[in-house]
Amino acid sequence: MPARKIKVLVVDDSAVSRTFIAQLLQSDPAIEVVACVHGGAEAIAALAGLQPDVVTMDIHMPDMDGFETTRKIMETQPLPIVIVSGSFDPVDVEKTFRALEAGAVAAVEKPPGVRHPNHEAAVFKLISTVKAMAEVRVVRRWTKQRMEARGTVPVPALSGCGAGARLVVIGASTGGPPVLHTVLAGLPKPFPLPIVIVQHISAGFVQGLVDWLNTTTGMPVRLARHGEEVQAGTAYVAPDGCQLRVEGNGRLFCSQEPAEHGLRPSVSFLFRSVTQNFGAKAVGVLLTGMGRDGAEELRLMRAAGAVTIAQDAESSIVHGMPGEAIRLGAAMHVGNPLRIAELLRSLVLQAPRRPAPVT
Repeated sequence: MPARKIKVLVVDDSAVSRTFIAQLLQSDPAIEVVACVHGGAEAIAALAGLQPDVVTMDIHMPDMDGFETTRKIMETQPLPIVIVSGSFDPVDVEKTFRALEAGAVAAVEKPPGVRHPNHEAAVFKLISTVKAMAEVRVVRRWTKQRMEARGTVPVPALSGCGAGARLVVIGASTGGPPVLHTVLAGLPKPFPLPIVIVQHISAGFVQGLVDWLNTTTGMPVRLARHGEEVQAGTAYVAPDGCQLRVEGNGRLFCSQEPAEHGLRPSVSFLFRSVTQNFGAKAVGVLLTGMGRDGAEELRLMRAAGAVTIAQDAESSIVHGMPGEAIRLGAAMHVGNPLRIAELLRSLVLQAPRRPAPVT
């Protein structure tokens, strides 16, 4: 008996875009587009009868934008929503990340025309993301109140580095942006250590992520630049197509070294450099995401004496990366995003005010 096809609802205000996206999706035999609608209100009305497995959502629509539509769907009949945006206008990018915060599971570029050099790569990303998100059977929307209720157990002081901590590194993938937001927003300002982040995200979205986090978390967040020395209280996000490492002198190094786990930037690459150059004087955090990028390297960080933290299954959109880390015994601490922020806050009483290079 043939496997059941993934049912997709396409939401886009442009008739041309709706047809284009539907044709691309249905080029994969595992996908069936059950309907194409032009706006948010029509999408919400259609959900009960169509019962799609995944919704692809444009962000810029006249009646109800992608953020508001996502918010309403997640409040009433939650299911995986993939934002498909062809606009990198700052307003639309902000709405994209607000939609992710509201419950959308991923954001991808709307594929360009067939003659564009990036067409095939963008189509592959769209189709693979839709198919992967169809496997997210339960989309958990953890409110702050729920996380606080789960985080009432006293948080232990971070062991394994104490006052020697010099750096925090964070890896995240699917579902990561809103978790990063919660963690960074929950830290004291100024935070006494630099934070270096690898977030797997579709090409073109990373600057929007940086801008969104910078304006909404209360922490300075910037795109990592080659040769820059990390500073306490600032978060640095790896740019597109760059393997990012932190040297022992606290400087960032961007390179075109090969992808790991099919990814560049790779969490594994970053974490491995931190193990080599900082040893026990670091804290590693692995958040929600598909696959196993960074899991083995978090184990190596722990073996070197660093503090290691993984996100729990209940609050993860996909528990692949942190789940693999937990399975390997890589995580000293496991918790939801608010609890992770609490754990990192405990560093404030232990860490020096200024990161010192490791020699």
